[in-house]
Amino acid sequence: MRLIAFAAALAAAAPLNAAPQGSPAPQASSATATTAGLTPATTSQQTVPPPPAGPVLPPPPKTAVLPAAPPPQAQASFTRVIPDSSLEQPGERGRAAHTNHMFLAKPEASSSGPSGETPGSLACIYKTVSVSFPGCSKKDATLVPTGGSGIIAIVDAFDYPTAESDLNVFSAKFGLPQCTTANGCFKKVYAGGAPPRQNCGWAQESALDIQWAHAMAPGAKIVLVLANSNSFADLLAAVDVANGLIAASGAPGQVSMSWGGSEFAGEVGYDGHFVSSGVVYFAASGDTGGKQIWPGESPNVVSAGGTAVLRDSAGNFLNEVAWTGSGGGPSQYEYRPPYQDGIANIVGIKRGAPDFSFDADPNTGVSVYTGFRCQGATGWLVFGGTSVASPALAGIVNLAGSHYASTAQQLAAIYGGLPPSPNYSYNFRDITSGTAGTFKAGPNWDFVTGVGSNQRLSGK
Repeated sequence: MRLIAFAAALAAAAPLNAAPQGSPAPQASSATATTAGLTPATTSQQTVPPPPAGPVLPPPPKTAVLPAAPPPQAQASFTRVIPDSSLEQPGERGRAAHTNHMFLAKPEASSSGPSGETPGSLACIYKTVSVSFPGCSKKDATLVPTGGSGIIAIVDAFDYPTAESDLNVFSAKFGLPQCTTANGCFKKVYAGGAPPRQNCGWAQESALDIQWAHAMAPGAKIVLVLANSNSFADLLAAVDVANGLIAASGAPGQVSMSWGGSEFAGEVGYDGHFVSSGVVYFAASGDTGGKQIWPGESPNVVSAGGTAVLRDSAGNFLNEVAWTGSGGGPSQYEYRPPYQDGIANIVGIKRGAPDFSFDADPNTGVSVYTGFRCQGATGWLVFGGTSVASPALAGIVNLAGSHYASTAQQLAAIYGGLPPSPNYSYNFRDITSGTAGTFKAGPNWDFVTGVGSNQRLSGK
């Protein structure tokens, strides 16, 4: 959920939420989508209450500049910049989502290439490729996954004009297949029927999401569904559009949502947006350690938590620990679903999050390319936050190829892999070290990393 962009450079800052001069104010979106090569979709969705209305944009940007947290490996001095769009504004609870991203900025010229974790290095660590490289170093582990099918729909807000070109700069750099509108791999869909205004923070979110879904499942089609605004009304309408597109394709798929907001009374009434046959939903668990967010606490999503990847001074993989910013805990409003009955002694009567985790610490974050300038930062950046985990885990599940008919079935398979299953340590990496808020990582399932992180493609 909080995507933390670690910028290789910072020039003069531009306001994060500024739209192009003369941009029209976003309107409440309909469920009619337009895209080149795609006919408008009609969704088939169970009856749910209309989504809550909410503000379209936060107030004018204010930034908080804080000292950067020390990384596990020594790096140059950085500044952590928290733009206004990353803060939940007064009155937004239950009405609008926020990106919650920050970036670590370095006051010097932009680097010429990526410096974060790569598709190859994390495929090595998470064992989604057939050949393992000792140490899984970013330099040597260059083999990327092959395979994937169907659609991974990424739901975000506001327009991202450089989405396709940025995705293919990323793909070319890491040896991934090109993913274009022309070859049928990529689609950009406007949920409201026309391009919304632009917002650089949400453009960064979209860049991260489409690139890391493609990195983990290169054979899947990537559909970026853009809501008119960050209101829950518009974002949930965009989810409905994504549901319709997957249904119309005749193939199973995944929907990833790297956004959210504080839990609110009445959220249960909107969980039906995350129920569509053949679709498994993923949502970030949040980036405030031990805090619960929605839809990350919905029982109808795979809640994606965060870890940190530890390497030695030579860049070799050592271990994986809990990330201090990983959101989670018992929901305030959602009750325990059947797939969590086996951990009732931990979660009690409420739904517990997260379910499954992936590298999310910005200090061990992932490489992303964006040509859309945001507060002076452009080019190769390093991102962290559970915004990384949601699309990446959607990609891993797609790559695994089980294609469960619902999120409940997908999570029943994941939770069925916990001990006493003899395959737990083969299919998952148990994260037993680290804390987030008041919660501690421990054996098997916990409120910081869920069942742990991925190993191999079985059990998914």
